[in-house]
Amino acid sequence: MWRRIRRRWGLLALALLLFAAAGCGGGGNAGGAGESAGGSDKPLENVRVVLDWSPNTNHTGLYVARDRGFFAEQGLEVEIIQPGEAGADQMVASGEVEFGVSYQEAVTLARTNDVPIVSIAAVIQHNTSGFASPAEKNIKTPKDFEGKKYGGWGSPVEEAVIDSIMQEDGGDVGKVEFVNVGDTDFFTAVKRDVDFFWIFYGWTGIEAELRGEALNMVWLTDYSEKLDYYTPVLATSEKLIREKPDLVKKFVAGAAAGYKFAIDNPEEAADVLIAAEPDLNAELVKASQKWLGAKYQDDAPRWGEQKLEVWKNYAEWMADHGVLEGEFDPEAAFTNAFLPE
Repeated sequence: MWRRIRRRWGLLALALLLFAAAGCGGGGNAGGAGESAGGSDKPLENVRVVLDWSPNTNHTGLYVARDRGFFAEQGLEVEIIQPGEAGADQMVASGEVEFGVSYQEAVTLARTNDVPIVSIAAVIQHNTSGFASPAEKNIKTPKDFEGKKYGGWGSPVEEAVIDSIMQEDGGDVGKVEFVNVGDTDFFTAVKRDVDFFWIFYGWTGIEAELRGEALNMVWLTDYSEKLDYYTPVLATSEKLIREKPDLVKKFVAGAAAGYKFAIDNPEEAADVLIAAEPDLNAELVKASQKWLGAKYQDDAPRWGEQKLEVWKNYAEWMADHGVLEGEFDPEAAFTNAFLPE
């Protein structure tokens, strides 16, 4: 799942300049009529939120907010959709949808290309990703990457991240073989093609636990605080913030209630996601939700809170490693203004 999600970041670079040239479009479906909430005669306002990829436990709070009525309490009828080939960031930037699930790195890249999307809430407080390998391969530190094959999707950021953490451990990235494995899943690739992979532990790592397959993890955050960025985030456009700030506030309030429910009631929240997306592996959803529930808010004073230093740190890291060009204003890239008190 990680590689397929991250590949969309690579595709984003191809589309951003087109959006910048064309300018952001209108406000999507905001303002449409739905069923009334709480017996009120006032119709619900229809809005759409696009996921970054296929439904998973990063998205549970959105499903809970929709199906347990937290969005309706805010006067919203929210449709959750998948991005297709366009990608969530492009759909938000163009105004095709009002909200989307994105990543700090994607928002940063977009804004350096004059595409004004804004992060309005951090879904998870700390980076839960890292490089995973079967335990029998004995890859325990970044230096152990030497002489090994890395399975990725062909983005420059992969080599930059691996290089940076190998330097911290005295390793040489030139001794790593990079293999583009496309959409091959982790469990197939590490048995057949490669030695290690970049994963979200909360999904693929938990799946490995359920399979009884022991992993070694090299966590990004163990080697650089600048890699402790927000992934994923909820995003919208500057246009919607400017023209419909009340709508943004209502959406964030509903989402916050949904994620708070998932934090307090992980089993019930998992059931909501499973009911909404029955093709998912129910055992994996439940185990993932239990692991991830405490990670949503973690040490933040409230769910969704973002820190300026996190945005500064990662942008500096991107610039230092040659994966960020152009001017970037971290203060304009995110806001906490719409979070409930």
